[in-house]
Amino acid sequence: MTTERHVRGSRHREPSQRQLRVGEELRHALARIIERGEIRDPEVARRGVTVTEVSVSPDLRQATVFVVPLGGGEIAPLLAGLKRAAPFLRREVARHVQLRMAPEFAFAADDSFDRAERIDELLNSPAVRRDLDGD
Repeated sequence: MTTERHVRGSRHREPSQRQLRVGEELRHALARIIERGEIRDPEVARRGVTVTEVSVSPDLRQATVFVVPLGGGEIAPLLAGLKRAAPFLRREVARHVQLRMAPEFAFAADDSFDRAERIDELLNSPAVRRDLDGD
């Protein structure tokens, strides 16, 4: 899951240990800021948000933040609210994470849970079960 995202975004290069470490630090910082309710945008403030992953570019100047709304629901308004809050989040992250420059944030829906659920459904379907059991 994680490797696939990085491969797509960085032309088949695996992320460095530094990228992974910085991404995890950013994920924790963003989750804390969102959890504390510091974002005033109504689309973000009234909903729970899970930050599942932060993928950082090799130069650490850009980061894609993968999110899932708690309890499901429409993701587009949440992503729009996070985009509006991006400058605030960048300033707050700069205060909490020691980097030369805080990255620019882009927000994306994390569909890995949906894909995993679909794979599980396929594996448990009668046709696949029949093939696996050899009937």
